[in-house]
Amino acid sequence: MIYLDNAATTLYKPRAVSDAVQRALQQTAGYARGGYAAAERAGETVYACREAAADLFGLGDPARVVFTLNATHALNLAIHALARPGMRVAVGGYEHNAVMRPLALRGIEPIVAASPLWDGAGMVSAVRRALDEGAALVILNHVSNVFGYIAPLDEIAALLTERGVPLILDASQSAGVIPIDVRRYPCLAAVCMPGHKALYGPPGTGILLAISDEIAKRPLLAGGTGSVSEQMEQPDFLPDALESGTPNVTGIAGLAAGLQFVRSIGPMQMLAHERPLVQEMARLLENEPRVACFAGGDAQAGVLSVRVEGAASETVAEKLAERGVAVRAGLHCAPLAHRTAGTEDTGTIRFSVSFYTNGRQIERATEILRQTVKNL
Repeated sequence: MIYLDNAATTLYKPRAVSDAVQRALQQTAGYARGGYAAAERAGETVYACREAAADLFGLGDPARVVFTLNATHALNLAIHALARPGMRVAVGGYEHNAVMRPLALRGIEPIVAASPLWDGAGMVSAVRRALDEGAALVILNHVSNVFGYIAPLDEIAALLTERGVPLILDASQSAGVIPIDVRRYPCLAAVCMPGHKALYGPPGTGILLAISDEIAKRPLLAGGTGSVSEQMEQPDFLPDALESGTPNVTGIAGLAAGLQFVRSIGPMQMLAHERPLVQEMARLLENEPRVACFAGGDAQAGVLSVRVEGAASETVAEKLAERGVAVRAGLHCAPLAHRTAGTEDTGTIRFSVSFYTNGRQIERATEILRQTVKNL
């Protein structure tokens, strides 16, 4: 199988990840619930992962690394804490339903800072207009899960810092592939990410970098934390304020190994491996008359969407699966991104790579796509 659905989940992980999961499954228990050896190992495992994440993202205090089930969970925690009823909230034009639905649940219709695909200056201008319209919070998809478009974070963050407006960064597709140093962006209130994508951890893991003190004051869930058990109120300190119940220690152990893998290579090197692969695929397809590629050069990470004239995206994906090429088709839980790019009616076929994808696989997948299109 040629696996090209890494924007959903990286299938191939470092061996160290599965080894760490197995070791934790056999040797850890009772996180923050006892003084015996297995409980202490659980605590050490989780704290080591907090330290690794804090180091990778430039966060000085590991206690602000909050473990979640996935990026959606992290985004819900941040949005619940920071997006109040009646607040004007701005979003980029590529947001996932993990942002749009929590806002809708709270009765917030956001200002969409829409701009043409690949137009960084246009996105910055759109955010500026949203601020002029009274936006008091901005939520930004750092890299589009549909098109791989890299938002101009530096310019937008500078604008938000100047205006004193906080930013929730959805790093679902960027964490592990694009360097993120939270110290560079004073406006950052929260960064949300999954563990199971470019951090190479297991499914069921995610991270919220809770930078703003406001996030701990409005927890989404309450319950046992193993701390201050004598009081009925939820603890008001991190990470306990946002981590009720027994954590996924085995998953976090695997995530720690994934983080170590990313740190050993470096996000810039990850991007330097992935970007040329999608650029090469776009080049190989540029003379295919029925195939439209959404290629953005250096504004693009390791995701390439295409459309096939006269064929449903889902049909093409099914045909590719029959030939051993695993991709995703449709709206990718991000209808706003498709509305921005004008693909809402058709969706796209998405090819997404990882550090384990190679050029031979790209060439073969492209040839299979050509043959598939020819036979449709």
